[in-house]
Amino acid sequence: MKLALMADIHSNLEAFTACLDHAKRQGKHSYAFLGDLVGYGADPGPVVDLVLRCIEEEGGILVKGNHDAAVVRARTETMNTDAEVAAVWTRDQLTERQLQFLGSLPLTARRHDSFFVHASAQDPSDWIYITDHVRAYHSMLAARANWLFCGHIHRSELYYMGQTLRPVPFTPVAETAIPVHPRRQWLGVIGAVGQPRDGVSDACYAVMDFSAYTLTYHRVPYDWQHAATKIRAAGLPERLASRLGRGE
Repeated sequence: MKLALMADIHSNLEAFTACLDHAKRQGKHSYAFLGDLVGYGADPGPVVDLVLRCIEEEGGILVKGNHDAAVVRARTETMNTDAEVAAVWTRDQLTERQLQFLGSLPLTARRHDSFFVHASAQDPSDWIYITDHVRAYHSMLAARANWLFCGHIHRSELYYMGQTLRPVPFTPVAETAIPVHPRRQWLGVIGAVGQPRDGVSDACYAVMDFSAYTLTYHRVPYDWQHAATKIRAAGLPERLASRLGRGE
């Protein structure tokens, strides 16, 4: 089975549809959406509806991100100014049904030997950024799964842990199938679909092939100029538009 893993879509419809089209060409069987469907971008309603359609038609896995939670609860005190402005604006764009859907999302999901969370399995509601091997270790220990997948940091990273119980990090190369055999424990940090922050404007997602035990990260070009134009037209902060082209 091939599972398309997508994190941090952030209301970027252009990036999201490009990744969906790419995933279909990879022969994916199902989806896992790892939180932050909304926030930052100009198309929260269409993105939520498209995620709903994917789940209704093909099934899959969904977890809640910190921006999803902030929009639903209308609590933005922990956010920076740009994120706060976007969250308030986003809430006004969503229907009651869409807000209820976001509010109903769980913080974590488990499927057989895989664990899914937006941030860290150590404390899913604390939105911990997995930025080093220590935080990776605590998340992997809490997940107790062969494969752990998350997003949140808007960059791609992969950790593996064997008998030494010290996670070893490396940055995956796009379009390269990485062997992820279950004799080790793996943490795949999936880069952002809608707002990459690794200096590359292309959208990022990954495909886990459970038959071959491989994980492949993909970079997908999309019309970020149009996405940026819509952000500006919505009156959202300029930085949310300009950063798309710089991948920051």
